[in-house]
Amino acid sequence: MSIRVTLDRVLLDRRMSLTELGERVGITLANLSILKTGKARAIRFSTLEALCRELECQPGDILVWEPGEAADEDSDDDGASAVAAE
Repeated sequence: MSIRVTLDRVLLDRRMSLTELGERVGITLANLSILKTGKARAIRFSTLEALCRELECQPGDILVWEPGEAADEDSDDDGASAVAAE
């Protein structure tokens, strides 16, 4: 997938742990890990908004498009993980 999640970098810049972010946003550590490792196939705008609010950043600080990477040939409805705040 050509969209990359840079949550590690933003957390490091903010000196915040994944656990602390999860508590503030209401996302399980497991779901944040899926997002952080790039295994998430989707993210709800409400979740992205909550992440940006707590990290005081823009969506483009968390999500980066990298041209030239191979596009994923699977469809979006293949049962892959979507990250959402609980």
